[in-house]
Amino acid sequence: MLAEQTLEKLNEMKLYGMSRALRQWMDGTQEKDVAPADLVGLLADAEWVFRENRKLTARLRKAKFRQQACVEDIDYSHARGLTKAVMHELSSSRWVAAHQNIIITGPTGVGKSYLACALGNKACRDGFTVAYRRASRLFDELAQARADGTYPHVIRRLARVQVLIIDDFGLEVLGAPQRKELLEVVEDRYGISSTIVTGQLEPKNWHGVIGDETIADAICDRLVHNAHRLRLAGDSIRKAGGKLTKDAKAAK
Repeated sequence: MLAEQTLEKLNEMKLYGMSRALRQWMDGTQEKDVAPADLVGLLADAEWVFRENRKLTARLRKAKFRQQACVEDIDYSHARGLTKAVMHELSSSRWVAAHQNIIITGPTGVGKSYLACALGNKACRDGFTVAYRRASRLFDELAQARADGTYPHVIRRLARVQVLIIDDFGLEVLGAPQRKELLEVVEDRYGISSTIVTGQLEPKNWHGVIGDETIADAICDRLVHNAHRLRLAGDSIRKAGGKLTKDAKAAK
């Protein structure tokens, strides 16, 4: 009875990890012959792991990644100029702690979005907050925020996130409101957080997309100069995958 009351109190205090570990210990699934101090340590560890896992789940959910991607699953067999040494360094997330950026460029289908999501996923696992946005959706979100009066709130939220992924940048020429909004986003984040930008265009060609020389200079100054660069090349991985599927079917 006393043990059940203890479990109830732990749950009421929202110590769910500790409660589960104590029940497992009582049910004999864990070693019984431990000193009281060691048991308390085991219960504390269980609660810590439970809370860390819950926070990680929340970070991954809020990130809204385009696809499920992990740095451990990156395929290096496809010839696209990607090296394990570079990805090993970036997967440490030291670039996030240093408030640096990453720019991933290359033709369509070479895995730019996957790499961005994989690095974002690793940053989440390392305790950083991440938000994924396709460039077009980001500008739609900001335009809607201006219309409904929530623009300051949205800008503050984007500024607070520790890693912002802007995917597929450069597909469309920006209008005057969009380039000003992009400058405001990167200005608020400069020096205090990190941004990943993916796109087919090299930064030297961004001026034509941004559309205003002065604003383009300001945006590039805040994104490019402290950025790690991943320049991908080669054929589309999606096309290669489709060809392999067709060949496999033909062989049957």
